Amino acid sequence: MIENITYFFNNFFSILQDSPNLFYLTVSSISLVVGSFLNVVIYRTPKMMENTWYRECREFLGDEIKDIKAKELTEITLSKPDSTCPNCGHLIRFYENIPILSWLILKGKCSQCSNKISARYPAIELATMVLSLIVANHFGATFITPFVILLTWGLITLTMIDFDHMLLPDQITLPLLWLGLLININGTLVPLSDAVIGAAAGYMSLFSVFWLFKLLTGKEGMGFGDFKLFAVFGAWLGWQLLPLLILMASVVGAVVGIFLMLFKNHQREQGIPFGPYLAVAGWITLLWGEAIWAWYLQQLI
Repeated sequence: MIENITYFFNNFFSILQDSPNLFYLTVSSISLVVGSFLNVVIYRTPKMMENTWYRECREFLGDEIKDIKAKELTEITLSKPDSTCPNCGHLIRFYENIPILSWLILKGKCSQCSNKISARYPAIELATMVLSLIVANHFGATFITPFVILLTWGLITLTMIDFDHMLLPDQITLPLLWLGLLININGTLVPLSDAVIGAAAGYMSLFSVFWLFKLLTGKEGMGFGDFKLFAVFGAWLGWQLLPLLILMASVVGAVVGIFLMLFKNHQREQGIPFGPYLAVAGWITLLWGEAIWAWYLQQLI
């Protein structure tokens, strides 16, 4: 069975290597469809988490809140209920949900009530396709490419959820962490020992900074999801490139934070999600980290 699967994938990658246009067309088509699905994941995952937390609280508190009227929870999963217009409740048909194209044809409005549909939806679909193509071009039609593309999709989802809710769900970060370790069992990107040390070092470094900052200031400087996301990149990249990654993420985060405070009336007390900067810096490091690190060390000499 395993031999048959290996034979199939070897032949499949051989066909794609011989037909670059087919390879890029395949990546583009799949990524656009996935990008549409990521919009659903980004919107619904926090709501699913909120429902779970509420039920757990009611079960934990029990008799203490029996006289409080229970909140009516709408059952929600990634597949149910069907997508509708938030303004008029119009059921979105399949031909109104074609990535990018439907939004352009409908001119960014609901076909029923003409309520505006956010440009963010096609933007995420387009970004998913473009970033996936960059990965495909970088690694070519090889075994590692679909896994890095899968990581890219996960990072897009985490970035948007963190921007919206300052959450990095374990349902996404932990599978990416284990996937990174599994990918490196045979040293695909880095030796397995480096991947394991990288995952531990990634988590423990930010965990230590978190507690040091809390002891000194009494405030929490970041969330536990940031530790896990940093561990994800440790598992994929090994420990050697983690200093470069955190340096890039910190610089970008600082610049954006200063910009928000100066031009967007962002209050100093308001939190700024760090996950998106980790995600961007980690993705760049995965593709071009070795070259960037070599250039950086040359500047120090």
